[in-house]
Amino acid sequence: MLKSLNTAATGMAAQQTNMDVIANNIANVSTAGFKRSRAEFEDLMYQTQKEPGTASGLNAYSPNGVQVGLGVRTAGVQKDFAGGQAQITKNPLDLQIEGSGFFQVLTADGETAYTRDGAFKKDPNGRLVDKNGNALQPEITVPANVSGIEVAPTGEVRVITGLNDVPQTIGQIDVVNFVNPAGLKAMGKNLFTQTPSSGQAIASRPGLNGTGYLAQGQLESSNVNIVDEMVNMITAQRAMETNSKVMQASDQMLQAINNLR
Repeated sequence: MLKSLNTAATGMAAQQTNMDVIANNIANVSTAGFKRSRAEFEDLMYQTQKEPGTASGLNAYSPNGVQVGLGVRTAGVQKDFAGGQAQITKNPLDLQIEGSGFFQVLTADGETAYTRDGAFKKDPNGRLVDKNGNALQPEITVPANVSGIEVAPTGEVRVITGLNDVPQTIGQIDVVNFVNPAGLKAMGKNLFTQTPSSGQAIASRPGLNGTGYLAQGQLESSNVNIVDEMVNMITAQRAMETNSKVMQASDQMLQAINNLR
């Protein structure tokens, strides 16, 4: 009976992890550029009491064998990089990547990070930065006397100083892609960093090498579907309750056996 108690305990621990992932998805339903996650599980090793195919007689073999599983564990948490809905803001510094790709920003410790959140702002020096002051890379500095900013779908940034002036190009916004975006490490603050699993960052102009074009005046909303997450939460809750009942039943059976001794 102790075996079933431990097996059910691994099931409860796995569903707790599942609930933690679902809770984080729901909490970030309004976070721009957020990508939902899902917990993935795998069964643990098996206790083999009889090997499948064991000889059971003359020219006769056991078709199934006897193998008892010992539970479950969390194998990984997978990021879903499917695109979110477009949220129209009409802010000229709000940018959305319509397709694959990430913006590059330089963090305070000098590390390059990547984000899908295109809500950029100007710092006191006119540089484009994210919510936390991380500078967009390649660096774009907007002059103080401009009356309008235009970002082309291919990333070219132009400014207008007067109604009759010709737009001037002040920089180029590139995006990067990865062979395996799911291998990126989430750092919080809508940022990711590359890992050996993600591969090296491949920079290109928007619209080239499989990346998406830029859309000005709109943001990518979270790709969390609240209805799906509610269904997943109920499923996880029922699985947790069932594993709890298995533990109770195993405990009752263990007590009954002890009373017979």
